[in-house]
Amino acid sequence: MISDQIKPSGQVTFILTDANGKVKQTQKANLVVDAGKDFLASALLNSSTSPFTHMALGTGTTAAAATDTTLHTELTRIAFTSHSVTTNVASMSTTYGAGVGTGAITEAGIFNAATAGTMLSRVVFSVINKASTDTLTINWSVTIN
Repeated sequence: MISDQIKPSGQVTFILTDANGKVKQTQKANLVVDAGKDFLASALLNSSTSPFTHMALGTGTTAAAATDTTLHTELTRIAFTSHSVTTNVASMSTTYGAGVGTGAITEAGIFNAATAGTMLSRVVFSVINKASTDTLTINWSVTIN
Protein backbone atom coordinates (compact mmCIF):
# COMPACT_ATOMS: atom_id res chain seq x y z
CA MET A 1 0.00 0.00 0.00
CA ILE A 2 1.29 3.46 -0.90
CA SER A 3 0.87 6.14 1.74
CA ASP A 4 1.42 9.75 0.72
CA GLN A 5 0.44 12.34 3.31
CA ILE A 6 0.27 16.04 2.56
CA LYS A 7 1.35 18.05 5.58
CA PRO A 8 1.39 21.81 5.07
CA SER A 9 3.87 23.61 7.33
CA GLY A 10 5.18 27.12 7.52
CA GLN A 11 7.92 29.44 8.63
CA VAL A 12 7.61 33.16 9.45
CA THR A 13 10.43 35.72 9.60
CA PHE A 14 9.82 39.09 11.27
CA ILE A 15 12.18 41.96 10.38
CA LEU A 16 11.66 45.08 12.52
CA THR A 17 13.53 48.19 11.38
CA ASP A 18 13.56 51.33 13.51
CA ALA A 19 13.65 54.90 12.17
CA ASN A 20 17.48 54.85 12.30
CA GLY A 21 17.73 51.68 10.17
CA LYS A 22 18.58 49.31 13.05
CA VAL A 23 17.26 45.83 12.18
CA LYS A 24 15.97 43.17 14.56
CA GLN A 25 14.91 39.78 13.20
CA THR A 26 13.19 36.70 14.60
CA GLN A 27 11.90 33.48 13.06
CA LYS A 28 9.04 31.20 14.15
CA ALA A 29 7.27 28.11 12.82
CA ASN A 30 3.51 28.56 12.31
CA LEU A 31 0.46 26.31 12.41
CA VAL A 32 -1.64 25.67 9.30
CA VAL A 33 -5.13 25.57 10.83
CA ASP A 34 -8.01 23.21 9.97
CA ALA A 35 -9.89 25.87 7.98
CA GLY A 36 -6.75 26.52 5.93
CA LYS A 37 -6.32 22.80 5.19
CA ASP A 38 -10.00 22.55 4.18
CA PHE A 39 -9.55 25.57 1.92
CA LEU A 40 -6.49 24.01 0.24
CA ALA A 41 -8.42 20.79 -0.35
CA SER A 42 -11.42 22.62 -1.84
CA ALA A 43 -9.14 24.65 -4.12
CA LEU A 44 -8.18 21.41 -5.87
CA LEU A 45 -11.72 21.11 -7.19
CA ASN A 46 -12.96 24.70 -7.25
CA SER A 47 -11.31 27.22 -9.56
CA SER A 48 -13.42 30.03 -8.09
CA THR A 49 -11.87 29.71 -4.62
CA SER A 50 -10.54 33.09 -3.45
CA PRO A 51 -6.75 33.09 -3.12
CA PHE A 52 -4.94 34.08 0.07
CA THR A 53 -4.04 37.76 -0.26
CA HIS A 54 -3.74 39.39 3.18
CA MET A 55 -1.62 39.22 6.33
CA ALA A 56 -2.95 40.34 9.69
CA LEU A 57 -1.25 41.34 12.94
CA GLY A 58 -2.70 41.11 16.41
CA THR A 59 -2.08 41.32 20.12
CA GLY A 60 -3.61 38.01 21.24
CA THR A 61 -1.45 35.64 23.26
CA THR A 62 -3.53 32.44 23.27
CA ALA A 63 -1.55 29.59 21.70
CA ALA A 64 -2.33 28.77 18.06
CA ALA A 65 -4.82 25.90 17.70
CA ALA A 66 -5.89 23.90 14.66
CA THR A 67 -9.49 25.08 15.20
CA ASP A 68 -8.61 28.81 15.02
CA THR A 69 -10.49 30.77 12.34
CA THR A 70 -9.43 34.31 13.32
CA LEU A 71 -6.69 36.08 15.20
CA HIS A 72 -7.67 36.44 18.83
CA THR A 73 -7.17 40.23 18.90
CA GLU A 74 -6.62 41.56 15.38
CA LEU A 75 -4.86 44.93 15.15
CA THR A 76 -4.52 45.46 11.38
CA ARG A 77 -4.66 43.57 8.07
CA ILE A 78 -3.11 44.53 4.74
CA ALA A 79 -2.54 42.94 1.34
CA PHE A 80 0.68 41.09 0.57
CA THR A 81 3.48 43.28 -0.73
CA SER A 82 4.67 40.33 -2.83
CA HIS A 83 4.00 36.61 -3.26
CA SER A 84 5.30 33.68 -5.29
CA VAL A 85 5.04 29.91 -5.63
CA THR A 86 8.05 27.70 -6.35
CA THR A 87 8.27 23.92 -6.05
CA ASN A 88 5.56 23.31 -3.41
CA VAL A 89 6.36 26.48 -1.40
CA ALA A 90 4.09 29.53 -1.31
CA SER A 91 5.99 32.62 -0.16
CA MET A 92 4.26 35.80 0.98
CA SER A 93 5.72 39.09 2.16
CA THR A 94 4.04 42.10 3.75
CA THR A 95 5.54 45.37 4.95
CA TYR A 96 3.86 47.40 7.67
CA GLY A 97 5.24 50.91 7.32
CA ALA A 98 5.58 53.63 9.92
CA GLY A 99 2.29 54.19 11.74
CA VAL A 100 0.72 50.88 10.57
CA GLY A 101 0.28 48.05 13.07
CA THR A 102 1.85 50.01 15.90
CA GLY A 103 1.86 48.28 19.28
CA ALA A 104 2.87 45.13 21.16
CA ILE A 105 2.41 42.55 18.37
CA THR A 106 2.17 38.89 19.43
CA GLU A 107 0.23 37.10 16.67
CA ALA A 108 -0.10 37.04 12.88
CA GLY A 109 -2.21 35.23 10.31
CA ILE A 110 -2.76 34.69 6.59
CA PHE A 111 -6.26 35.34 5.15
CA ASN A 112 -8.09 35.33 1.80
CA ALA A 113 -9.93 38.63 2.35
CA ALA A 114 -9.38 42.19 3.55
CA THR A 115 -11.88 41.50 6.35
CA ALA A 116 -13.24 38.22 7.73
CA GLY A 117 -12.54 35.44 5.16
CA THR A 118 -10.75 32.13 5.67
CA MET A 119 -7.56 31.92 7.72
CA LEU A 120 -4.81 29.69 6.32
CA SER A 121 -2.39 29.81 9.23
CA ARG A 122 -1.67 31.55 12.52
CA VAL A 123 1.45 32.10 14.61
CA VAL A 124 1.88 33.37 18.18
CA PHE A 125 5.28 34.71 19.22
CA SER A 126 7.16 36.73 21.81
CA VAL A 127 6.17 40.39 21.72
CA ILE A 128 7.50 42.60 18.93
CA ASN A 129 7.12 46.20 20.08
CA LYS A 130 6.53 48.19 16.90
CA ALA A 131 6.90 51.91 17.48
CA SER A 132 5.04 54.37 15.26
CA THR A 133 8.29 55.13 13.38
CA ASP A 134 9.26 51.45 12.87
CA THR A 135 8.77 49.36 9.73
CA LEU A 136 7.96 45.65 10.08
CA THR A 137 8.44 43.25 7.18
CA ILE A 138 7.09 39.71 7.52
CA ASN A 139 8.24 36.97 5.15
CA TRP A 140 6.00 33.92 5.43
CA SER A 141 6.33 30.60 3.63
CA VAL A 142 3.98 27.64 3.56
CA THR A 143 5.39 24.35 2.32
CA ILE A 144 3.13 21.56 1.07
CA ASN A 145 5.02 18.33 1.85
